[in-house]
Amino acid sequence: MYKTRKKIVLTSVYILSVIFFIFICLALLPTKTVAVLPKVSFTITALVFLVITFWGNRIRAWLLAKVRHDTLETGETVILNDFINKLRFCYSLEDFYVTLGDILEKQGDCSVLFVDRSKNYILYNSPNRNATSEYNRTKLDQNFTESWPDGFYFFDRHIGVTTKYKKARGFFMVFDNQHLYVFCRYTKLFDLDVYGRLFEEYKRFISRTRTITTLSEISATTKEWEQLAITQQSFLPQKIPNISKLKIATYYRPLVNVSGDYYSILPIDANKTLLMLGDVSGKGLPAALIMGLVMNTVKIIEDKEDLVGVLHSIDKAIKGMHLQDKYTVLFLSVVDTERMRIRYINASMSDPIILSPSPDGYRIKPLTSNASLIGILDVGDVTVQEKRLFRGDTILMATDGVSEVMDDDGVELGDTDIYKKTLMAGAAKSPQEMVNDIVDLIMKYNGDKKLHDDVTMMIAKVGY
Repeated sequence: MYKTRKKIVLTSVYILSVIFFIFICLALLPTKTVAVLPKVSFTITALVFLVITFWGNRIRAWLLAKVRHDTLETGETVILNDFINKLRFCYSLEDFYVTLGDILEKQGDCSVLFVDRSKNYILYNSPNRNATSEYNRTKLDQNFTESWPDGFYFFDRHIGVTTKYKKARGFFMVFDNQHLYVFCRYTKLFDLDVYGRLFEEYKRFISRTRTITTLSEISATTKEWEQLAITQQSFLPQKIPNISKLKIATYYRPLVNVSGDYYSILPIDANKTLLMLGDVSGKGLPAALIMGLVMNTVKIIEDKEDLVGVLHSIDKAIKGMHLQDKYTVLFLSVVDTERMRIRYINASMSDPIILSPSPDGYRIKPLTSNASLIGILDVGDVTVQEKRLFRGDTILMATDGVSEVMDDDGVELGDTDIYKKTLMAGAAKSPQEMVNDIVDLIMKYNGDKKLHDDVTMMIAKVGY
């Protein structure tokens, strides 16, 4: 329904705009004007075209918003939309069961059955006759086995798959042998377009919970911490993407097997790239869990240009874990190499800077903090900052394990002239060479002793 009405709106606006354009031109441009004053006629035509295009786009946007509201945000479809929104922030089966009860059962009067087909084990069922009926369960077991392909489907009153949507008495989704059956007598009233979105969110939920479960299970015994570290590092980029006009190098060294440091490089399109680097409070398993949670949250968000939305999603995800005193600092940015701009939110990270070439060397431009700690305090209103970039600019992001390395006298590296000189000299080099220089300095400054914190950094050079 939504796609059909959307197509009708687009086609109608286009046709009406063309007709209106022709009519206005014929009314404003008599034959004599066209023949005698061709420049005047061209100017009038261009102005009419611009005006009609402007108002046509405004009307189209208004109509599309109305169509979306009427089809997806009102009526029975609201129930599934609410379920999708709640599902985005489910991080355990317990969260999922509460959402099933609150939205599908109480709000939607649906009956739900959730089955692990690999074990033929019922994980959840509603306490009513549809979900507990022996006949229904037998039919489901017979018709939808472990080999059933991933996707979403509709079933009829005989619990067989049906392609006749209006005769459906429910729907079910399958991903990785996890079958979710929803019995609903008014299934035909949901807009068809909502099911694709629901299935994508369901897939993300199953993947997300398994990741968190895997981390928790691996950490149950100390002899498997190395495996936990391998699993955790799999969240990090395995190789640097090849991005036009943006060269990037990274360095990651955990203090112990697992770390609370993290970074991500996610191309948005040909010109825009999301760069993120952060540090979770504390050490060990809780920090590793939060690190994995943050990485997964950012990965599944569709609109990665909405930095405020990304930040609030991370904040909500961490708070939903209910781990006492756990939070993260992070630097979140989108680098646009076409407009030569960086848009960013610095949530209490101390080190992000831009080294910009100038006639007398390099100038340091700090990317100062403009947001609080994430996951423990009220985030409040956050404003995205923007700075202009120039060819040759070097962006440095680093956790405090870099600047807070101490010498024998207890002086932190970030407070020394040698650190500043190393940055200035490295800014003229490639990102990887600059990373190598900083790592060498850290080791020498520390006197080759054991480090006291994780060390993570990312360097991006613009315009090359």
